[in-house]
Amino acid sequence: MALVTERDVGTGGSGPPSQQQKVPAEPVVKLPRRTVDAILIALGVVVMVVLVVAGGLLTWGANFAHDHVNDELTEQQIFFPEAASLEEQGRTDLLKYAGEQVTTGQEANAYASYIDGHLEGMADGQTYAELGGPEREARDAVTAAQESGASEEEIAELQATASRLTSQRDSVFKGETLRGLLLSTYAWSTIGRIAGIAAIVAFAAAGVMLVLVGLGLWHHHKVVKA
Repeated sequence: MALVTERDVGTGGSGPPSQQQKVPAEPVVKLPRRTVDAILIALGVVVMVVLVVAGGLLTWGANFAHDHVNDELTEQQIFFPEAASLEEQGRTDLLKYAGEQVTTGQEANAYASYIDGHLEGMADGQTYAELGGPEREARDAVTAAQESGASEEEIAELQATASRLTSQRDSVFKGETLRGLLLSTYAWSTIGRIAGIAAIVAFAAAGVMLVLVGLGLWHHHKVVKA
């Protein structure tokens, strides 16, 4: 059995050099420096235009989000309590907003936190959905007492319990709804702020590309003269 060595593979056999096959070299495509510069300049211009357009759209989105959030919150006429009331409730973290109207995403997030504190103190922290069961049971108890001929005092007591649970559930529903709307507003405000930052980055990158394109044009002109 014959062994094939790396030399045999590389030379195509053990014959003399004059009989070895020569692999023809691949043709090398040479581009003039002017052509390379022109291609790079064109690509730079395209990238710069894309960045400028993206920056403009991001700026429009950021301004739209800011104006929409401000207009919606201003119409709601939501104000933080005064400093004395916040201190009494132990919400010293909100003192910097005392007495102010909620008009920004950050303030909406802060007021949502204020509402959440109140919701935790209502109905032992139960949510609107969790209060549905006890409320139905209380109403059923009133109906059952009336049908069984219970005393008016007992019926009145059961009715008071049902009314209290209904009132708590309604208050929790309103609080949760307002808190959810405020948090959604804060989310849109955050998206708008991110879009604004992205717009600045896009414009800065477009400025860098403008400088690079300018240098490319200068070099291209220099090569033409040479």
